[in-house]
Amino acid sequence: MQGLKLHRPEHCLNLAETGLNRAKGHVDAQTEALFRVVHAHTLAKSGKRRAALAEAERARTLLTNAPGDEVPFWALAWGPPAASVYSRTAKAYETLGDHQAAAGQYALAATARPPTTYARIVALDLVAGAEMHLKRGNIEQACATWHRAIDRMEGVRSARTRKAVSRMRSDLARFRARGLRCVAELDERGRGFLTSS
Repeated sequence: MQGLKLHRPEHCLNLAETGLNRAKGHVDAQTEALFRVVHAHTLAKSGKRRAALAEAERARTLLTNAPGDEVPFWALAWGPPAASVYSRTAKAYETLGDHQAAAGQYALAATARPPTTYARIVALDLVAGAEMHLKRGNIEQACATWHRAIDRMEGVRSARTRKAVSRMRSDLARFRARGLRCVAELDERGRGFLTSS
């Protein structure tokens, strides 16, 4: 996952495949789903669309059929496995250019984590979902989702959330001239957030 964040997918595919192969049969279904969805994301980054979609589907199927086994503590680093699977699936869809599916998966990820415990991660999933709505040209839905993200940022002190709000304001700049009320209100809220944090 770190390699993907560093935009080095050529080094990630073999790592993801090796990790998945070692995990299969040795971890519970939810944890295997985590390995599979990371593999799906690396496949997407490597341009293997069909394989990426199939692997993402296998990860979701594992979640659905998960017997409720105890998940190891290290697999809970980003919250419940389902939330991590949804978020990583969203990233795979985003990589493949399916912004509608990505937005849906980011929304699922945001609702699958306890909002108070994982406020920053929930906010960032909502931000990513808003960006997908914007890429689809759905400015009203993007604004509504950004508002929800800023709601979750209340009390969170994070460079990533500040950067996300700054990027949001920048992304909205081209819509300000259109006089859209939702854009003006969100921009004002974003400015206030950045001033107060």
